Order: sequence, then C-alpha cells, then structure tokens
Amino acid sequence: MTESTDAAATPAPEKTPTENGATETPQEETPEKSTEEKKDETPPPKEMRAVVLTGFGGLKTVKILKKPEPTVGEGEVLIRVKACGLNFQDLIVRQGAIDSPPKTPFILGFECAGEIEQVGENVTNFKVGDQVVALPEYRAWAELVSVPAQYVYALPEGMSALDAVAITTNYVVAYLLLFEMANLTPGKSLLVHSAGGGVGQAVAQLAKTVENVTVFGVCSKSKHEALKTNNNNIDHLLERGSDYTSEVRKVTPDGVDIVLDCLCGEECNRGYSLLKPMGRYILYGSSNIVTGETKSFFSAARAWWQVDKVSPIKLFDENKSLAGLNLRHLLFQHGRGDTVRRAVHSVFTLWAQGKVKPIVDSTWALEDVGEAMQKMHDRKNIGKLVLDPSLEPKPKPATPAKGKSGKEKKPAKESSEEKKDKEGKDDEKKPAENGDKNGEEPPSNESKEKEKESS
Repeated sequence: MTESTDAAATPAPEKTPTENGATETPQEETPEKSTEEKKDETPPPKEMRAVVLTGFGGLKTVKILKKPEPTVGEGEVLIRVKACGLNFQDLIVRQGAIDSPPKTPFILGFECAGEIEQVGENVTNFKVGDQVVALPEYRAWAELVSVPAQYVYALPEGMSALDAVAITTNYVVAYLLLFEMANLTPGKSLLVHSAGGGVGQAVAQLAKTVENVTVFGVCSKSKHEALKTNNNNIDHLLERGSDYTSEVRKVTPDGVDIVLDCLCGEECNRGYSLLKPMGRYILYGSSNIVTGETKSFFSAARAWWQVDKVSPIKLFDENKSLAGLNLRHLLFQHGRGDTVRRAVHSVFTLWAQGKVKPIVDSTWALEDVGEAMQKMHDRKNIGKLVLDPSLEPKPKPATPAKGKSGKEKKPAKESSEEKKDKEGKDDEKKPAENGDKNGEEPPSNESKEKEKESS
C-alpha cells in the first residue's frame, strides 16, 4: 500500500438550508467585489474655504465655497494662508474688465501670506515651516494655496502675515514707481492720486526716505483730517474733484517733477500739464473705469477718450516723459521676477530699519469680502484692507417679515377640519329646508328616489 502524496483536499463550503428544505451553497467573494468595497472605503478629498468668483459682475457673484485642497507640484510650495491682501485690481477682475481673465468659476486674489506646509520637487530655497508672502496669479483668497516658488518671498524676522500683505504689493509698486521709473532724487517734488489708499500711503512714506522731497496728495476731503492725524508724510493735501492744479502752482509755480496717476481719464491731462521740464508722468492704474458695481463699457470708453493724445514730437519739444507700470504683467507676462524680488528685498530692508510702516485700514473675515470690496469701491479706506481666514464673519442683521405697508395681509388658509366645523355650525343656524314651518324634517334622499320611481 502506497502513501498518497496529494495535498489535502480543500473542504467544501458548508451548505445552508433554505425555507423549502433545499440546500444552498454560499457565493464566494470575487476579486471585483473586494476592489469595489476598497473604493467605497476611500476617504473623500479634503476641502477648504475659498472666495470664488462665479461670474463676472456685481458683489453677488462673489461666493464663499468649499473647494478641494490643492496639491503641491514641481517647483511649487503649499502655503497655509493666514492673511490675504485686497487690491483695486481685484475689483476690476470681479467686473471682468481685466485683460485675459480666466473662465469662471475661479478663486480670486493676487496676494497672501502664511506658513509653508509642503515643498515640491526642485525647490531648494524654502522649507516646511517658513513664513512667507506670495503673489500668485489668482487663487490667493483661500485657506490653502499652491504657488510657484519664484513668486514666493521669505518674511524678515518679526514681520507678521498681516503686515506682510499690507506691505508687499503696495510698497513694491510704490518702490518701482519712485526708484526704478521716476528716478526720485533729493529736492524733487511729486503729486500722487488716491493718497489715502494703500499705494498712496506707501508712496508718501518711501518718498520721505529721500531728503528734501515735497509730496502733494490728492484724495477725498473726508480723509484729510485722518491723514493729518496719522502721519506727516504728505506736505500738501488736495481735495479730489477740485481745481487742485491751481493749488499746486500756488506752492510751486513751475509744477512738479513727478505725477503718479492710478485714476486715468481726465486726470491724465491735468497731471501732464503740471509737469516741469524733465518731469515724468507715470500711470499705474485706471480705477476711473470702475464707476459702478458692474462693468460699464461707457465709463471705460469715456475714461480713455478724455485722455489727450500726446505725440512723441510733443514730448521731445517739452522735455517730458510718459510711462506706465503694471506689476501683474511685469511678473507673469514679461518675466521680470528678478526685478520684483529685488524690490521686495529693498522694501523689507526699509521695514526692518523702521523707515516704513504699513497702515492697515481694517481686517475682514472671508465671508465679509463683499463688504470690504464695497468699502474700497467707495474709496472709504485709509490704508490696506486685509482678509483673515481665521476671523468669524460679522453677524447678519435679522431680516424683518415682508409685507406691503398699508395693506392688510391675506388670512391664512383654513385647514380641512376647521372648514368642516364651520360648515357644521352654519348648517345648525340655517332653517330646515324643504320642510314645513312646524319643523318637519325634510324628505330624505331615499324617499325622493321612491317618488321618482312611482311617477
């Protein structure tokens, strides 16, 4: 008798009795079924809050929505956002008045600051935990943002995220205007529009780092008192909408050396007329085209048609210069990231030396971004408007019950039970119909039918 070398047989699966007495073999688990169960067990992607533009137009198109958290790509860093900067460019984007805007919906914002959470491949100048400020092309107004490292800048020691977004864009624009384009030197004079805004305040502070510079600032009359109280950087405050050119010539009959214009339109003609020989007029914005909550082609066309056409021959004859600055184009279209980085370094150095200090007008929760935008649109801010993702939104006022004044409200509809009770009471009050006056009961339906059959 030989010993069997076969492996032990696999025991057959137990059969389970059914209701009719038959037995049923349980189904074996297939690989397809197990993979489907694993897919079901995969956790959903993590989400974050973000300020999303759902369509170009008014404030109602700006929504706070849940979006998937971004992933870090090669050459990028992932930033946990602590503060966001609001700039006039964001209002222009909301209206769709900017060149080559992305398709909606998309996350708004060009400026944010926070802490690096992840570092992508081939990034050598940053590490996890670094405090930074970033200037991405959109997507900055969210709890997390992934930004190419070339648009990220390390914060100096002691600078908070709030100060970082209050200083970076505004002071870099002001620095480029004054020192890269206008060649500001001791003894010169300049005029700046929107002197109460973030860039206007940055221009005034940076100009005063140069000896014997005279600053004329144009802004709304309502801001004059606050500006005089907060700082002494502006030598002569002028009222917007007034004949400020005459006021300037009372102080300096020859005019000024530099005009910095963020308005465009009719102000271009006035600014150019104020320039001395060898003077420089620099346009760095066109906020006059934003006259309403939504985009207006009429206001944009009017702003441009109000500008006198200056020929090169006229500039040659008068020894004057015209120039323009667009920080967004400089970074993302012209590839001058190194120029911007040098300006950021210079501004941060001046901050560390205590020569400049950003002015924050107010700080807002992400949910209150519409109110912050409206304040900037109305030009009521003095200094920078900042968004803070950690802030709780303002409580919304209770909405009163709607009703037309002077008119009575319609009574509420009666329920079926109330209607039955009312009909029953009405029947009791009615006199007996079809009966005699002595109170006889009216004939029933059966008796009526019998009378019909007999007839």
